[in-house]
Amino acid sequence: MAFIDYYKILGVGKSATQEEIRKAYRKQAKRFHPDINKDDPQAKERFQEINEANEVLSNPEKRKKYDEYGEHWQHADEFEAQRRQYSDNTDGTYDFGGFGGFGDFSGNRENASGFSDFFEQLFGSGFRQRQAPRGKDLQATLTITLQEAATEHKQTFTINNENIRINIPAGISDGQKIKIKGRGAELNGARGDLYITFRIEPDKRFIRKGNDLYTTLTTDLYTMLSGGTVIVPTLTGSAKVTIKPGTQPDSKLRLRGQGMPEYKKAGVCGDLIITLKVFLPTLNKKQQEILEKLKEAAE
Repeated sequence: MAFIDYYKILGVGKSATQEEIRKAYRKQAKRFHPDINKDDPQAKERFQEINEANEVLSNPEKRKKYDEYGEHWQHADEFEAQRRQYSDNTDGTYDFGGFGGFGDFSGNRENASGFSDFFEQLFGSGFRQRQAPRGKDLQATLTITLQEAATEHKQTFTINNENIRINIPAGISDGQKIKIKGRGAELNGARGDLYITFRIEPDKRFIRKGNDLYTTLTTDLYTMLSGGTVIVPTLTGSAKVTIKPGTQPDSKLRLRGQGMPEYKKAGVCGDLIITLKVFLPTLNKKQQEILEKLKEAAE
């Protein structure tokens, strides 16, 4: 399950008082309530996240666990039990039976390696030192286009003379890092992990901010004055946009759901925001005369 920053969801800092959390919850719940956001497909999910954040942060005991253990706060009691067991341990063996939700950790140090970094924070560097040595982790960088980042696809690349084929989820971000377990260097038959950092090439048409895309569309003066329909490029093709008469330069239009997909959330996308620019034509003599008459009529 992806980590959700409850403080960010409510728009408060970690030092917020209970009263500030209560006020922030009421404000966000009212803003994103599905009944008043019927045209926003993301409102319901956002509303659920707000309720979840309030349920945890408004409860002092749950909040304390969340502040200490982050995304693993619901397993705080098990972690505390393991901390106590580790402190009393004298033979270098561990019982991970209480962590069935994370896989088979029952005394199996290799399977427990997925949590080694977290346990090291809890128990100190001695925990890692008592594990069997394994190969080094490897780092790699993979560069893809914005169009590729917008669609789930498979891609093959080579590292250390080994071809690795991975599935890239739609919505991957520039600088985002994913881990492929067991594809790092090998030592005594045990391999480390491979960490891939993604780089998204700059796109000529769009600028990405979060899951929203921004673009500029230049149209003629007459369409801006009298209104009309223009064609706007999107990630998946193009869309027709209606410009109202008298639209001002640098006005912005929003196409909902035409932005980047949200990472690992099928069907949820950001928006496409279009800034309108005006192309000023060179007027002939007759057009200049008409313009002068319009100017006189406006005075």
